[in-house]
Amino acid sequence: MDWGKANRMSKVVKPDGKCFYLAIDHGYFQGPTHGLERPGDVASTLAEFVDAIFVSRGVLRAQVDSKIKTQVILRVTGGESMVSEDLSNEELTTAVDDVVRLNAAAVGVSVYIGDKSEHQTIMNLTNMINDCERYGIPVMAVTAVGRELEKREARYLSMACRICAEMGASVVKTYYCEDFNKVISGCPVPVVIAGGPKTESELEVLEFVYKGIQEGAIGVNLGRNIWQNNRPRAMARALQALIHENLAPKLAHELYLGFEK
Repeated sequence: MDWGKANRMSKVVKPDGKCFYLAIDHGYFQGPTHGLERPGDVASTLAEFVDAIFVSRGVLRAQVDSKIKTQVILRVTGGESMVSEDLSNEELTTAVDDVVRLNAAAVGVSVYIGDKSEHQTIMNLTNMINDCERYGIPVMAVTAVGRELEKREARYLSMACRICAEMGASVVKTYYCEDFNKVISGCPVPVVIAGGPKTESELEVLEFVYKGIQEGAIGVNLGRNIWQNNRPRAMARALQALIHENLAPKLAHELYLGFEK
């Protein structure tokens, strides 16, 4: 790995080999989302607890403080909305020179395996990797499932993650599932857990994150399970402790309950 790419990777994967990313990119296809009406405020409130924010260039430029010390992972695909019939019909939205201009540490590309636009989204990934390699920028592939939540099972996710890794992704973001160790064992690059829909309780979030890391994930890229929580700073701090301080879920939950700031 070239020095520049290795240096950028060291900024988004900490010395303990773990990572905690905050996803605030939902508006690129959902529009204003409950809890994320002002994504810049979410970033400034939670940045101290996370290793990077996952964000679109529009929100980054318009709302995120340029003095922020937290790293940026830039979403670089889009083109459809929640009211569209085909969420998978995405293309690259951001050129690599804009990625460099925005000083992003890495980029994220959605890939829809098995959907109508499978080939197109795989080529989005490979084209971005080809461009980013010239500048030493890591690419995180996101195994998107659109509305087909039944795809969140090990056989499908294992295939999706492996294909993304084979194309050259530095990291793959995917969902936690039953038999998650099969997803990990079949993917030759690091895996980050996606959050998915908001869960019923804080402890449930902490437990699936803990299990995923125990089974081989290096960390998480979570959104609504943090900023839709009634106490988002407490939730972010609890996750930080679980990921980087090796707290068990129940102890992290106690930290959540006792967090006052």
